[in-house]
Amino acid sequence: MEPPEDGSVAWAERRRIAEQGRGDRAWSLWGPYLSERQWGTVREDYSSDGDAWRALTHEEARSRAYRWGEDGLAGICDERGGLNLALALWNGRDRILKERLFGLTNQEGNHGEDVKEVYHYLDAVPSHAYLRMLYRYPQGAFPYEDLVRENLARGRDQPEYEIDETGIFAGDRFFDVTVEYAKADADDIYAVITALNRGPETADLHVVPLLWFRNTWSWQAGQARPRIARAPDGGVVCTHERLGPYRLAFDGAPDLLFCENDTNLRRHGGQPDAPGPFKDGLHAAIVEGDAAAVRRDAGTKLGLHYALRLEPGASARIRLRLSAGARIRAVDGDGSTIRQRRAEADAFYEELQDGIADPDARAIFRQAAAGLIWSKQLYCYDVRRWLVGDPLQPAPPRGRDGGRNSQWQHFAAADVLSMPDTWEYPWFAAWDLAFHCLPLALLDPGFAKKQLLLLTREWYMHPNGQLPAYEWEFGDANPPVHAWAAYRVFEIDRDRRGGRGDIAFLEGVFHKLLINFTWWVNRKDAQGRNVFQGGFLGLDNVGVFDRSRPPPGFGVVHQADGTAWMAMYALNMMRIALELALHNDVYESTASKFFEHFLLIAEAMTDMGGEGFGLWDEADEFYYDEVDIPGGGMLPLRVRSMVGLVPLFAVEVIEPSVLQRLPDFARRLNWVLENRPHLARLVSRWTEGGVKDRKLLSLLRGHRMKALLRRMLDEAEFLSPYGVRSLSKVHRDAPYVLNELGASFTVRYDPADSTSNMFGGNSNWRGPVWMPMNYLIVEALRRFHTYYGDDFLVEYPTGSGSQCTLSAIADALEDRLIALFARDPEGRRPALGDRAPSLTAPGAEEALLFHEFFDGDTGRGLGASHQTGWTALILTLLRDRARSREAPR
Repeated sequence: MEPPEDGSVAWAERRRIAEQGRGDRAWSLWGPYLSERQWGTVREDYSSDGDAWRALTHEEARSRAYRWGEDGLAGICDERGGLNLALALWNGRDRILKERLFGLTNQEGNHGEDVKEVYHYLDAVPSHAYLRMLYRYPQGAFPYEDLVRENLARGRDQPEYEIDETGIFAGDRFFDVTVEYAKADADDIYAVITALNRGPETADLHVVPLLWFRNTWSWQAGQARPRIARAPDGGVVCTHERLGPYRLAFDGAPDLLFCENDTNLRRHGGQPDAPGPFKDGLHAAIVEGDAAAVRRDAGTKLGLHYALRLEPGASARIRLRLSAGARIRAVDGDGSTIRQRRAEADAFYEELQDGIADPDARAIFRQAAAGLIWSKQLYCYDVRRWLVGDPLQPAPPRGRDGGRNSQWQHFAAADVLSMPDTWEYPWFAAWDLAFHCLPLALLDPGFAKKQLLLLTREWYMHPNGQLPAYEWEFGDANPPVHAWAAYRVFEIDRDRRGGRGDIAFLEGVFHKLLINFTWWVNRKDAQGRNVFQGGFLGLDNVGVFDRSRPPPGFGVVHQADGTAWMAMYALNMMRIALELALHNDVYESTASKFFEHFLLIAEAMTDMGGEGFGLWDEADEFYYDEVDIPGGGMLPLRVRSMVGLVPLFAVEVIEPSVLQRLPDFARRLNWVLENRPHLARLVSRWTEGGVKDRKLLSLLRGHRMKALLRRMLDEAEFLSPYGVRSLSKVHRDAPYVLNELGASFTVRYDPADSTSNMFGGNSNWRGPVWMPMNYLIVEALRRFHTYYGDDFLVEYPTGSGSQCTLSAIADALEDRLIALFARDPEGRRPALGDRAPSLTAPGAEEALLFHEFFDGDTGRGLGASHQTGWTALILTLLRDRARSREAPR
C-alpha cells in the first residue's frame, strides 16, 4: 500500500521507504553501517597461520589502518564506507582514547569472544532518518587488563567475568552518552551527543566527535587521497572524488585536531623516522599530550575535542551537522528536526504495532526493531585481492594460497548486510540472514528482498551453486532455509501491498535457488541415497563429535537434520513453484518435480537405499543421526536433541483451490501417487483430505508427530518455561556416552554456556533455547493445525492431562518465548537474569538486550549480547500474537 503524499507525520517514514524503493531518493545513502569491530576479522587477517584474532588486535586497531572497512563507536557512514562519523571519549583516567568497543578474543574469553561494554540500541527507523544509541562510559580507568586476566583464569564450567563485576560502575560513577542522528534529507544529517554525569561527584569528560575517510589510498597506485580541512567561513569542508564535497558544522569552539588515517609506521613498520601524523594521532595528542602528533589545518581524520566538566546529574549537549555540498548549514539549534523525526518514528511504530495493546510488548517490539536496523553493516571483502595482496603492500605469505576461502576467489562483496551481532559477529552468516529477513520485511520489505537476492548474486554464490556460509569458512554448509525465508518475505510483503505479491522477486530468487538445490543434491548426498550430510549445519556442538570432521574410523554421518532440512527445502521450492505457476503454467512441472523429490527423501529417512536402515528409531520413537562404521554397519547416535525435531519443519499444506487452478500439477501428483504407492504411504494419507479438503505433505504421519510432540512438550525433556530446549534435559542425569573405535565421547545437558571447546565454545546447542528453531516449531504447528483442525488434540504439557489443539500449543509456545523479554510478576525480565548494576542504574531501566540464545532453565540471555538478528523474530511473534488467538482447551 503506497503512503499518501500529504506530508503528514503519520506516513513520513513510509514515504521515505517508498521513495527509496522507487529510486526517487537515496535515503539509504547514509546509515548505521559503520562496524563496531573491524579488528580480529578474517578479512583483516594477512597472517600465515590464519589466526585472525592475533593478526590485528584491539590494541593495534588505534594505530593500524584497516584494509577492508572501518569501525567506531555509535557511528554512521555512507553506503560504501568512504566517509565516517562516530564518537570518541576519554575520562582523563583511561590509558587509551575510547574510539571503539572493547571485548575479549576467542582465546581470551572462557566462552569465546565477548564484548565487555554496556551499550544499547534504543531506537531506529528503516530509512535511518532517526537513530538513537546509549553508551555507558565508566568514570574510572577502563578495566581492560582485569577483564582479560580474570576471564583467562576461568574455565568453561565457570560463568564469564563481566564488566560489572570489576566494580567500575559502583556508586553510579559513569556517564550516559546518548547519540542521536536525524536526517533533514538523504545526505543532510544532524547529530546530537548528550553526555550525562550519573555519578555523585563532579567529573571530567573529553567528548571527541570523529570524522574520517576510509583508507583507500594505501593499497594501489592512482587512488587520490581525500581531504578534511578547516573552512575559511567556519566549520569543516571534506572533499572526496566519489562523494563530492561535504560540510561539517558544529557547536561551540572545540579544538580541531587533524591526523591521517594511516598506519603508524614507527610502531608497526620499523621506520622510526616515518613522518606523521598517523591514525593514532588523536590518542597521542589527547591522552599522551603529544601536540606534535596532530595538525591544525587538514588531514584525512578529524577529532573535535570538547573538554567538559560535569557536576553530578548535569549534562552537556553537542550538536553537529554533516551535509553534502559546498555551503555550510547550521546545526539544529532548537532541536526541532530531532523532535520531528522522533515524532515520525513514533507514528511509524504506532502503525506497525496496531493490535499490540500491552505497552511493555510495544517497547520490546520497538527496541528489537532498533537493534535489527543498527545491525546493518557495510561488508567489504574481495577474496582474490585478499589472497594475492595489494600492489603497494608486502606480498602475503604464500601458505595462504590453499587455505581459508581459497576456493571462493569469485567472492567480491562491498554491500550493506544484516549482521548477526555488530561486535561478536561483524560478518554475515547465510542462515542467520535468512531469519533476519522476516522481521526486516515487517519494517522494510524492499530491504529484506534485496538481502535475500544479494546472497544469490554471482559475486556471492559459488559457480557450483553453493551459498557462502560465513567468512571464517565460506565453504561450510548452513541449513538451506533461503527458500523458506524468501517465500515468507513474499507473503509478508504481499500482505503489506494489499494482496499484490512481488512475483518478479520470487521468480528471481527461485531461479538462483534451483542451482543451489542442485548443489545440495550433488555435493551433500554422499552415497546418492537421498540422505544428506552437511556437517555441523549451524548447530555447532549439537553432535556427539564434530559432524563436519568425523573421528578416524568413523564413516559418513547420515544426518537426520540435514535430510529433514532438504525435505523442507524441497517443499519450500514446491510452494514457490506453485505460486509462480498461478501466473505462468510452465512452473507446474517444476512443482511436481520437487514434490517427487520430497517423497524420495521421505522414503530414505525410513529406509536408506532399501537396506533396512532408517533415521527413525522405532523403539525410542525419535529421529537420530546414524554413522557408518567398519564392517558395513550403521551406528545410531541416540542423542535426543534438536536434530531429531527438525523433521517437524518439513510440512506443507495444499489448498484444494490450488489443485483446481493447476490441473496439470494435480494430474502429475496423482500419477506419482498411483504409480509409486510405496512413496505415497510414507507421507500423510493423500486420499484423506483434512479440514476444508486440504492436502498435507509432511515427513510425519499422525503417530510419529504425536510421538515427537510427546517428548518435545515434556517439561522433563525439551519444554522449558521459555521455549523448546536444543537438547533433552534427560541428558543431565543420563549423559549420552559413546565408546567406539578407541574413542570416547560424552554429551551432557548444559542449559547455559558451552562446556565444550567444539567450534570455539562461543555458542551452545546442548540445552539452551534458540529463537530461530523455536520460531520454526511454532510455524510448523500452525501449519499442521490448518490440516488437522480442532479435532486433533495433543497433551500439553506432557503428563498434565490437558488436551490442546496444535494451534493452541503454538500459541502457548509463542507466549513462552515472549516471556523471555516481558516483565514477570516481580518486574524481572528473564532474559536479563539478575540485572547487573549497570542495567539497574537510572537511565537504563527500560534498556533491553537481545541475546544469541537463552538458558534452558532460567531464560537468562547468553552468547552474543546484541544479536538482534534472528532474535528479532520476537517482532514477528508479537505481531502474530496480536492477531486472532485460540484459547487452549
